[in-house]
Amino acid sequence: MVELDKSISFDGRDIRLKVGLLAPQAGGSVLIQSGDTAVLVTATRAVAREGIDFLPLLVDYEERLYAAGRIPGGFLRREGRPPEKVTLISRLIDRPLRPLFPSWLRDDIQIVATTLSMDEQVPPDVLAVTGASIAVLQAKIPFYGPMAAVRVGLVGDDFIINPTYREIEAGDLDLVVAGSPDGVVMVEAGANQLPEQDIIEAIDFGYEAVRDLIQAQRELIAQLGIESVVEEPPPKRPELVEFVRDRTTNSIKEILTKFELDKNDRDAALDEIKENSVIAAIAQLPEDDPIRVTTTEESQAVDKVFKDVTKELMRRQIVEDGVRVDGRKLDEVRLVSCQIGLLPRRVHGSALFNRGLTQVLSTATLGTPGDAQKLDDLNPEEDKRYLHHYNFPPFSVGETKPMRSPGRREIGHGALAERALVPVLPPQEEFPYVLRVVSEVLSSNGSTSMGSVCGSTLALMDAGVPISKPVSGAAMGLIKEGDEVRILTDIQGIEDFLGDMDFKVAGTDTGVTALQMDMKITGLSMDVIAQAIQQARPARLHILEKMLEVINEPKVELSPFAPRLLIVKIDPELIGLVIGPGGKTIKGITEQTGAKVDIEDDGTVTVSAIDAEKAKKAINIIQGMTRKLNEGDVYVGRVTRIIPIGAFVEVLPGKEGMIHISQLADHRVGKVEDEVSVGDEVVVKVREIDSKGRLNLTRLGIHPDEAAAARATAAI
Repeated sequence: MVELDKSISFDGRDIRLKVGLLAPQAGGSVLIQSGDTAVLVTATRAVAREGIDFLPLLVDYEERLYAAGRIPGGFLRREGRPPEKVTLISRLIDRPLRPLFPSWLRDDIQIVATTLSMDEQVPPDVLAVTGASIAVLQAKIPFYGPMAAVRVGLVGDDFIINPTYREIEAGDLDLVVAGSPDGVVMVEAGANQLPEQDIIEAIDFGYEAVRDLIQAQRELIAQLGIESVVEEPPPKRPELVEFVRDRTTNSIKEILTKFELDKNDRDAALDEIKENSVIAAIAQLPEDDPIRVTTTEESQAVDKVFKDVTKELMRRQIVEDGVRVDGRKLDEVRLVSCQIGLLPRRVHGSALFNRGLTQVLSTATLGTPGDAQKLDDLNPEEDKRYLHHYNFPPFSVGETKPMRSPGRREIGHGALAERALVPVLPPQEEFPYVLRVVSEVLSSNGSTSMGSVCGSTLALMDAGVPISKPVSGAAMGLIKEGDEVRILTDIQGIEDFLGDMDFKVAGTDTGVTALQMDMKITGLSMDVIAQAIQQARPARLHILEKMLEVINEPKVELSPFAPRLLIVKIDPELIGLVIGPGGKTIKGITEQTGAKVDIEDDGTVTVSAIDAEKAKKAINIIQGMTRKLNEGDVYVGRVTRIIPIGAFVEVLPGKEGMIHISQLADHRVGKVEDEVSVGDEVVVKVREIDSKGRLNLTRLGIHPDEAAAARATAAI
């Protein structure tokens, strides 16, 4: 294998491409590096399996913690189940690759991207996307590339290419743009309520850099002597196409113009046409007829032809007549309805969001700082205080199948909804709760992720979370036939399935907070992208108006079942004192008060309990334990125990000192019990604090005014 290096620079950042050094048995491999972040990306192709009627593309992104000089946690001390971030990057690589493979390709293709080194400045994800394109081209797999991706940040008023983690955190935009020679193929973004025009300009800015990376790949492939692979698609069966078209066109047209049919009725009617007009007719043909179906592959061919005819007729109806299968105009939103407070008792906030046949139930739960999710991946962030989980059970589409752990799609949709809401959440210092929102998709007919955004906004407001602005979202679709382009607002299932684009836009009335665009064609011009973003705004605002009719601002009071949080700062050097050996002290506070105690490294102590009085009691104990005592201070304390040489007195919650028998009275005391008993309230003065921090107390030499002041303080 020929070894070759190539570098490309833009905006002061270098990307280095190295091929021929690593993974020589893979179909194609590249080590792509920027700064000290290096990702090995490989592509391998295997022979198609029998009976496969789709592209079996498998994309795996792998993180190795040694890349950042870390050893994994857990018992095994090795990487295990992939963290959520790893799954999201796998999807980020997959989404721009998939539409660039020929639609007829059925070979097994696997892309593996492994981060080998990371400087915690340069994110590896966009490097992996670009590396995947290079590896596929090397592997000589049919591919409408090259393809590349860049990240765009916004710091101040300036867009920057491939910002560092710190620049992303400081800026108002985190946008990933992937493109091919034909245009943009994927967009993923989080934004701090940016105007639509800023988003459009950022995508255009990013695509200019993508073009540079595409040109660099072309030069690299030419230097390697690799030519574009051209493979003939499987032979078409025009006689089968005509057979299906002649027997179904009129019937399908009739179904597609019965606007009163819902999704289930329409699907059932189309299945009936296929069964009665196609499959039954083929079964009546002579055995030697070339259209006769005798194998699984031929049966799949019939299904595909019927789907293609249906797709062609639906798209023609939209392009020529401007009418959709449910009778809506191209820019019309389905009927929207909302409800809050649906679930009783201990659910802190809940909302039901309906848009057409799509229905999402979202719940909000308020937790304590200890409920934050600890992250064990290469991302510099150590924890998350806002969690959004999305569930898509099979009954939501009228199907039956085993329910397992969340799949990549569920993780991706949850992350998109999470990203849409993060910009409007209250700052941690003002609202220290950890928040978890769960969106249960109860019925799906298009854009459940945007339904989750809307339902979750309502649930947070119902829970009393003081979000700065409500967020809504809509999914835009596309039908492109030659030069004819039609953008669809609020797409439903069939329009997503048979269309060319799924473009989700979420935001407030001020601007955009999240974007996600996926294509089924090889690229899209900036003019069409701009039109889709602009057309989404009135749809979002219409949906937002319907949401605000139900609840127009967050509730003032939290749910009575939500924990009450009290916060106090202590000297970080005293954290060990509060925790105690083996956590004994902090466990004792919890057992005594019924409150939960969380302590951060900076000395921030958060105490939570459903009953605020329990939280206050725990705070008093902690403040007492950590309060600095001085010699000569006078307190009213309680005798906790007696020993032969003296009595122990709790002068502050959790802080005890001892009165020696000689300090109990101004006369000789024979027995401690002659002067005090357990439970007695006594006025004492700090006589001495020894080198070990122990308190020595006395009842002698206390002025009446000092005693009166101590009693007054204790009464408070």
